[in-house]
Amino acid sequence: MNVTRYKAVKETLYEEILPNGLTIRVVPRPQFRKCFAAFAADYGGADQRFSLGGEWIETPAGIAHYLEHKMFDTEDGNALNILAASGAQPNAFTSSDITAYYFECTDRFQANLEQLLSFVSIPYFTEESVEKERGIIGQEIGMVEDNPGFQVYIRLMQALYHHSPVNSSVAGTVESIAKITTQDLYNCHKAFYAPSNMALSVVGNVDPEEVVSMARQMLPAEKAPKPVVDYGAAEPELPKAHYTELTMEVSAPQFMIGAKVRPELSGTAHLRQKHVGNLAMAALFGRASRFYSTLYSKNLLSGFEYDFDYAANAGTLCLAGESVNPQAVLEQVISAADEVRKHGLDQKKFQRAKNAALGNLIFSLEEMDDLAISLAQSSFYGYNSLDSHRPEADVSKEECEAFIAAYFTPERLAMSVVAPGGK
Repeated sequence: MNVTRYKAVKETLYEEILPNGLTIRVVPRPQFRKCFAAFAADYGGADQRFSLGGEWIETPAGIAHYLEHKMFDTEDGNALNILAASGAQPNAFTSSDITAYYFECTDRFQANLEQLLSFVSIPYFTEESVEKERGIIGQEIGMVEDNPGFQVYIRLMQALYHHSPVNSSVAGTVESIAKITTQDLYNCHKAFYAPSNMALSVVGNVDPEEVVSMARQMLPAEKAPKPVVDYGAAEPELPKAHYTELTMEVSAPQFMIGAKVRPELSGTAHLRQKHVGNLAMAALFGRASRFYSTLYSKNLLSGFEYDFDYAANAGTLCLAGESVNPQAVLEQVISAADEVRKHGLDQKKFQRAKNAALGNLIFSLEEMDDLAISLAQSSFYGYNSLDSHRPEADVSKEECEAFIAAYFTPERLAMSVVAPGGK
């Protein structure tokens, strides 16, 4: 087992890759009672076309999320209820790029981990249960589609991306899930839920050797081939559309501004690009920036946040918030980026943003769930999220300036607005 010590944040990572291909990462915290375990598959809503054994398989939008719902079925009952009865707090989620099942507990960790490994690795559902779930997920889709936050996001993705599957809802549509069969679900489980395509991460009062031993005993010993996923032709660099608007029952306009980024797909280059992108946005749009203070003082901005995300070989920058004048926000984004092109970032403000980003990274370690999920997800991108705290992860002002100059240009930006109106 590989052991890496992060002296700056006083954490130790134990890592093992089993012969079956499963990546296991454990961060022991003996001073805590709580444990958090995540069992994740490198499989998300964007993974709709794949090849296994040379045969290409097309699946309906929403199938990864549908499978997540059905995986809690076991011969002994619903795994959520079984884990809850054992004192655990279980749940799961599906994003565009991963599906993760997890629990938190303060005792009976071994029994809970055994249950997690069992129900995720052994599918059990019937035609009747799959059909029943269709109505439940259909209702969930209806609720999501009525949410302004979802609409402003998905419409931005549809404006940015010409054909990438990231422009479709992770849950799919009522029409797409109607096509999902029981056999489809079993096929996707076989392809994507093999240990070679998964990661197990645990943070808390646990013995790393015990975790590894349980995984060896519970999971298949053979190493299955990983599926090959097709996301379609390479995306054009520029958006499909620069503006989209929808009216809904909202009190103030909600907006999202985004741009596509040429992604570094794996390893240290991926990690560094994440740092550069997030730090560039913190320096340009953070609460200490001229951009934020100008718009806030004019009552043109509230609830503002930014993010840099990856899925399906695509990188996406997003700025989101509420404003009585979203167009003024977009103009200020372009103006702030132009100012950086001409004069660069202010060194003192950049250092302040850098210090704040480091503080946020350290603070995030307090959340066991965030750390465990990030350890699992980063394994699918060929790096380790704790390496964010290494000195070599440091980025320069010049890198951030180049990032801003490359991506915050009028021709690259798209904006989605949900405006008051509708019923």
